[in-house]
Amino acid sequence: MTQLAEGDHAPDFSLPSDAGGPVSLRAMRGNKVVLYFYPKDDSGLCVEEAIAFNSLRGQFIKINAYLIGISPDSPEKHAKFKRKRGLELTLASDESRTILEAFGVWKEKTLYGRKYMGVERTTVLVDADGAIARIWRKVRVAGHAEQVLAAARALPAKAARPRAPVRSTSFAKDYP
Repeated sequence: MTQLAEGDHAPDFSLPSDAGGPVSLRAMRGNKVVLYFYPKDDSGLCVEEAIAFNSLRGQFIKINAYLIGISPDSPEKHAKFKRKRGLELTLASDESRTILEAFGVWKEKTLYGRKYMGVERTTVLVDADGAIARIWRKVRVAGHAEQVLAAARALPAKAARPRAPVRSTSFAKDYP
């Protein structure tokens, strides 16, 4: 599979969210979108990353940038993870790994000499036209959310306000 690069059109998707409704990249067109791909809910670095992005959620909203976490976990597991950790950001489920593969983040990994398939921690910043503005691969969590926010701020805004891509409590109260 060819790996996506900056400037490529981001693959469209519609995935179930933690709130039960779909999350669609097409519905967010005209706004900046941060997609952070992570291996598993409620595991060490995944918790740190989610908390870091969640703590900056209000700043992402101010610059009209959607913030979506994507993993192969189920919507139910996402909802439980959010409740347990007090998260307000939106989490999307790709149990079939179709979108994980389309974005090139479902990869062979090695742990203690054992090879297995899993999500390579990656963040993709999509501009208002749907093009990939920036890709961070093999993310180191410390300071990463702040780097992504700075890059998102530097992108020109196209829409006056984001439109809600899902009917979820996390979007409903911030995005009319």
